[in-house]
Amino acid sequence: MGPTLAFIENNFHHYNAGSLARATRDYIAHLEQGGKMLVSLAGAMSSARLGKTLAPMIREGKIHAISCTGANLEESIFRLVAHTHYKNFPDYRYFRKEDDNAILEAGHRRVTDMSIPENEAFRKVEPLIFEEWKKADREGSAFLPHEYFYKLLATPGIEKFYDGDPAECWLLEAYKKNLPIIVGGWEDSTLGNIFASYCYKGKVNPDVVKGGIRYMMWLYDVYPELAKDGPGLGFFQIGGGLAGDFPICVVPSIKYDLERDVRPWGYFCQISDSVTSFGSYSGATPNEKITWDKLTVNTPMHVIESDATIVAPLVFQAVLEAGQ
Repeated sequence: MGPTLAFIENNFHHYNAGSLARATRDYIAHLEQGGKMLVSLAGAMSSARLGKTLAPMIREGKIHAISCTGANLEESIFRLVAHTHYKNFPDYRYFRKEDDNAILEAGHRRVTDMSIPENEAFRKVEPLIFEEWKKADREGSAFLPHEYFYKLLATPGIEKFYDGDPAECWLLEAYKKNLPIIVGGWEDSTLGNIFASYCYKGKVNPDVVKGGIRYMMWLYDVYPELAKDGPGLGFFQIGGGLAGDFPICVVPSIKYDLERDVRPWGYFCQISDSVTSFGSYSGATPNEKITWDKLTVNTPMHVIESDATIVAPLVFQAVLEAGQ
């Protein structure tokens, strides 16, 4: 038992602390039994520097697939190329509208207590990825959104653009392992909006980027391969929304729409502060997913109603130490 898990076991017993302890133990057990794990990322986890523990988890083989929003995909790269240009705003709770307008005029885009620099992040990556879109257009090719980011990271000399610590870039580690990444709704991102503008101006064909349907079709083949060993593929969900709901649906879709046998999800944990309410997916308890055949009565299920920026690094660090 590593020091982080020892601390958790000694201090976290009840309420959300107890849920964290049980979820962590089951995550470790799932891997020890030969299972694999998918992690979904909602919110602004990349900008919050979750890569400090997420990247080592990928590097050490504790995560085997990622589902994320388009924002989390690109913001991992933004941190890599513009880290020293980010600004922190610990007093954001006391800001006036005029304070935020000053941030806008300085060329920054605030996310709670920090901001992303437009020129050093968005505009630095834009021409690089635009070249990949144009190349695909010339060749009559089409790729999934994350594959363009993998192509970008494979570009000779890309290292000269690095400004942050490469060891903290989870997308770079995912690229090195060719990790499956699912990005439903990629167009809901800064680079997705930029891509739409290029298409509108006739500079690139919108068909060079494959959409969500292609992702689900791809996942039909990826999921069974990842789920074939041990207790199967687990699902560690940070936040809610599309990043979580889209990939988890692959199991009932394979079962009912393709009419094929498929292994159920082998583990489930959700970190969220959404209150259980009528119609809210983010606030739904895991057992609701049983009725949709996403989980079963035998799936280990956990909900940790807390701040993912606190909880996820604790869980990840404990899992990392358990394998040492």
